[in-house]
Amino acid sequence: MLERLLGIILPVFAVVALGWFWGRRTQPDMAIVNRLSMNVLAPALIFSALSSKSFDLWDNRLLILGSIGIVLGSGLLAWPFAKLLHEDHRTFVPPMMFNNCGNLGLPLAVLAFGDAGFAAMVALFTISNLLHFTLGAWLIDHHAKFGNLLRNPMVWSTVAGFAFAVFHPPMPEVAAVTLKLVGDAMIPLMLLSLGVRMTAIRWSDTRLGVIGGLVCPLTGLACAGLLAPVLGLDKLQTGLLFLFGCLPPAVLNFMVAEHYRQEPAKVASIVLIGNAMSVIFVPIGLVVALH
Repeated sequence: MLERLLGIILPVFAVVALGWFWGRRTQPDMAIVNRLSMNVLAPALIFSALSSKSFDLWDNRLLILGSIGIVLGSGLLAWPFAKLLHEDHRTFVPPMMFNNCGNLGLPLAVLAFGDAGFAAMVALFTISNLLHFTLGAWLIDHHAKFGNLLRNPMVWSTVAGFAFAVFHPPMPEVAAVTLKLVGDAMIPLMLLSLGVRMTAIRWSDTRLGVIGGLVCPLTGLACAGLLAPVLGLDKLQTGLLFLFGCLPPAVLNFMVAEHYRQEPAKVASIVLIGNAMSVIFVPIGLVVALH
């Protein structure tokens, strides 16, 4: 078990560390990389995984429902913490709900569970993002406009990917291979980007960041432990749900907070310190997931 656990965790955190060292040395502008990831690589990854033969939408319907339960349940459990900390719930609660199932979840899923686990985690990643751009935006700003969501390439690739997962229309092999090749490039790039982001940790809000780094995975794991038996998930799906639950806050939380001017510095501390603390909680989640 230990050898398998290290084989999953070490490559992931090694690439993150490489991104951190490179970011400290060169201080690169990641804006172009982020746009490339969101507009090209992520849509290709989503469509390729959802339309692949290794993903069955009907078989994974309860797993997807479980991931929605973790997002909503984590938000409900985190709400009292915001009150106790005297923090604005719009600052603290969304990072507890929307976890890093992209940068960390996808590479961990493929290393731990192979292609079947990777395709299922992509589905959870897309559902989490859709909830983030809708429910998450609404939680921060009740007057948020969702028109831009319909122009987001990730949304269209999700719709197309789920349509292919349901109807299984024929697709030329060259198109499938091309999309997979483009999408696969996102996995190491996401880990490198996360490492670069980690160089921006500011210690002024350390207390809030540490509390957020504890609350996010603990509420996620608690919800997974409750939902897995209730939904009757199989061993693979249960493992994926626990892996999903143990993940730290998503980097996207900072981008959304910055867009809506909702205390982005505090959100950045929650996200970055929470991701640093994932070296504790990801192994715990993986041990439970692989048990």
